[in-house]
Amino acid sequence: MKLVSWNVAGIRACIKKGFIDFFNEVNADIFCIQESKAMEDQFDFRPEGYNMYLFPAVRKGYSGTLIYSKVKPLNVTYGNIEEEYDEEGRTITLEFENFYLVNVYVPNVKRDLSRMDSRMHFEDVFRKYLNKLDEKKPVIICGDFNVAHEEIDICNAKANIGNAGFTYEERDKFTELLNSGFTDTFRHFNPDLTGAYTWWSYMPGVRDRNIGWRIDYFLVSNRFINNVKDVKIYRDILGSDHCPIGIEI
Repeated sequence: MKLVSWNVAGIRACIKKGFIDFFNEVNADIFCIQESKAMEDQFDFRPEGYNMYLFPAVRKGYSGTLIYSKVKPLNVTYGNIEEEYDEEGRTITLEFENFYLVNVYVPNVKRDLSRMDSRMHFEDVFRKYLNKLDEKKPVIICGDFNVAHEEIDICNAKANIGNAGFTYEERDKFTELLNSGFTDTFRHFNPDLTGAYTWWSYMPGVRDRNIGWRIDYFLVSNRFINNVKDVKIYRDILGSDHCPIGIEI
């Protein structure tokens, strides 16, 4: 089974930039999207053979998550974190026979770190939510976590310490999540690989020079890691400031 995740920075804009070509080419069994930024009546991409699950933010043109799945889940849960985050369409959970899949768009602390307290609270309640699921069956979590975990995950690490997405607080919460029973699939297979990024600034030349951050992840329950057969970063796929990532299980 092939799973793909992509922060598309707006599904309507990304569709105009080649999204459908990549979607068809990659032929994922499950395709998770973050920052969909659209209500259901604002785009008409309904690929044949897929079930669609959209969780838009209350505020139009903001945040939101979306999943296309060939396999119909046993259950679908939209949100169920807390009202602040559910109103922003932050999470969708699909329950399958052998695992849960959680698609997440973690809140950004903002450049001035003004949303740090809210982000820290989200991290705690989200981790508890995942741990409860994990008590029942293994969990796969994918999405934009808005944090580069270690210095290997970011270009110019020293210069970015303390900046949004690379604060000690955010990185420590990611460590806490992993320590609660989850594995970063990409680092499991590529423990020492440098230059592997999933997000680049829109500033001219930044992506060409690979001045990036790895802030998009597939995590799995520790006991499920042997079910993961391959991991991918689709570095050359454009259409967003993020690139897609994937795993095969």
